[in-house]
Amino acid sequence: MPDTQWTDIGSVEGLKKKPLQEVSFGKTTIALTYKDGSFAAISGVCNHVGGPLGEGTLDGDYVVCPWHYWKFHHKTGQGEPGYEQDQVPSYATKIENGRLYIDLSSATKRKKQLHKPHPLARPVLRQAGPIRVVGISTTAMTTEHPRYSTSDAMLDVALDHAKSALKLETQCIKLRELNFRPCEGFYSKAAQACTWPCSITQMDPTDQLDRVYEAIVHWADVILISTPIRWGNASSLYYKMVERMNCIQNQETIANKHLLKNKVAAFIIMGGQDNVQGVAGQLMTFFAEVGCQFPQFPFIAHSRGWSAEDMERNVSEVQNSRALREGAQQLVTRAADMATLMVGGQVPEHLLARGGRKAHQLDSEPTG
Repeated sequence: MPDTQWTDIGSVEGLKKKPLQEVSFGKTTIALTYKDGSFAAISGVCNHVGGPLGEGTLDGDYVVCPWHYWKFHHKTGQGEPGYEQDQVPSYATKIENGRLYIDLSSATKRKKQLHKPHPLARPVLRQAGPIRVVGISTTAMTTEHPRYSTSDAMLDVALDHAKSALKLETQCIKLRELNFRPCEGFYSKAAQACTWPCSITQMDPTDQLDRVYEAIVHWADVILISTPIRWGNASSLYYKMVERMNCIQNQETIANKHLLKNKVAAFIIMGGQDNVQGVAGQLMTFFAEVGCQFPQFPFIAHSRGWSAEDMERNVSEVQNSRALREGAQQLVTRAADMATLMVGGQVPEHLLARGGRKAHQLDSEPTG
């Protein structure tokens, strides 16, 4: 049994003012609670991914982690009912002369209950077979009253060509048909709080963005995105999706883990308004940063321009354009050709240097 290590935490009167707070001593972080007239102390480090329990909230007898809402009893450190084997260390406390003391040597053993990993967490291994193309439609519309979408139409042309002419495997995902939550800002809490698989996906089995993650991480070689132009930008559903894809990019930052390997991205951009170059630039910047490669001429687009509000004519032009259909067919062909080179190992791999990339740390920066 180690010698006691009673450490003065501070004035009882001052510490009573907060029901939950974080206190640190050297490398030891404590989540200190004051409830029903008494103090209790447990480890301030969550069993899940290390969230700061002392910065969370108190829900009845349980401390709630602010990152992913895991709960631990404020006195025993045990997990909530059903997860009692998930236990963070607890510490002895005492009060003397109006001061609170914690025995840092009294920590109980940390225990971690086995949790079945999410299916998306499996190793990323490409299965044998032909090149696989996933088309992702980001067009929004009323489900009960569908309309003609020029971006959807060209995506259908490209996927049909990939399947029938190129003999590739294809699937189409329409974001408007999925029920998925927006990004809830776990990265804004801390980089480590933005996990792979996505925190929302792990916590909410009804969230359907897992279909997109499964397709782009584990299945597809070619990711073909179609979007309309909305006020000079890609669609709102596109942004809703890519905000949730921060969990993929963040693995590069916090774990040097490359989830999108040998993937090719290409784009179909259609709109009654202009700014094709701006939309294409945004799409390409994001997919480049998550590790995708592009074919030559990586997007096709059509726009009637700022002055053209006659959307009926825009629709008619797309419906009757053989050139646009040929463009969609050649776009997916170029993307598949690039994917064939990458999957076949004909594009050499290089160790990725962090300098100049997102969240890099330069050796020339001052430390501390």
